[in-house]
Amino acid sequence: MNTDIRTEEFHHVQAAHCENGVTTALLRHHGLDFMTEPLAFGMGSGLFYIQIPFLTINNGPAISFRTMPGAIFARTCKALGVEVSRKKFSSQEKAQLFLDKKISEGVPVGCQVGVFHLTYFPKEYRFHFNAHNLIVYGREGDQYNISDPIMEDVTHLSAQELNRVRFAQGPLAPKGHIYFPERIGAINDDLIRKGIVTGIKRNVRDMLRIPGNFAGVDGIRHTSNHIRKWRDKLGLKKASLYLGQIVRMQEEIGTGGGGFRFLYGAFLEESAAWLQDDRLANLSEDFTRAGDLWRGSAIKMAGVYKGRLTEQKDFEEIADMLVNIREVEKEAFQKLSKLNLGK
Repeated sequence: MNTDIRTEEFHHVQAAHCENGVTTALLRHHGLDFMTEPLAFGMGSGLFYIQIPFLTINNGPAISFRTMPGAIFARTCKALGVEVSRKKFSSQEKAQLFLDKKISEGVPVGCQVGVFHLTYFPKEYRFHFNAHNLIVYGREGDQYNISDPIMEDVTHLSAQELNRVRFAQGPLAPKGHIYFPERIGAINDDLIRKGIVTGIKRNVRDMLRIPGNFAGVDGIRHTSNHIRKWRDKLGLKKASLYLGQIVRMQEEIGTGGGGFRFLYGAFLEESAAWLQDDRLANLSEDFTRAGDLWRGSAIKMAGVYKGRLTEQKDFEEIADMLVNIREVEKEAFQKLSKLNLGK
């Protein structure tokens, strides 16, 4: 098929994380110029921690530093009264036909994809992770116009390449998942402020009060306890690979251990202006500190993974670092919970 499909002018948004960037760009495209990446992340209650039981990714522990894929977009849109459409497909043909229909209507769409076969990614960043997000906003012949928020500029994928990543196999298989804003009503400052408060309160709940011991701030301690046992239980080689997996999940694929804490600090600073409450700006420093600690732990874990650190005491030190991080994040969210926002 050689017919070009063009949308109205689309503005690429580069972001620290893919779903934040897709959310920001799609909402801005529909006229919500106030939207920023920190605001989307915070209204979507994106900050989280979980070590998912009984699930491995790339033969290592399944750990995420953010909420479930798709939740940031859905929650942010809901807070602003934006109706959204989502679809998954049983076949590549149906998925491509629907995609072509939307972009022919001038509707840029978000797509969930796997990164292993993303041809514009450097090879060292291509591995089996199926919760990446990008925007398709047009087509020229066989080439689809792609706005990937973690890239500096727009790029392209052929129809075959795009179908392949939209139907990647394995955990979190996207199944052609496509999503976009459907209808946007009147949005005023009060609605934005209400969305901010709701996002903060939900994030407090998710980090402090979620049931079980493998999620929220208690999930950080859960992982810490595992790390203390890995060297003896798994052997140095496998234990090192597990720590490398945490670093990858934290720093390389956008689940954002340290980066997301910095981003949440930026959200609180923006929220302080929206709500005219300087207490939020002061609390942003606590999350910046947590981000610094996560980055420090990643450096230590990378030392074990690369074979520079090999002793049990190194695993103990990493575990202790996570215990410290847990205390910092727990205290920060407890402070947030006592602000009585929106009253």
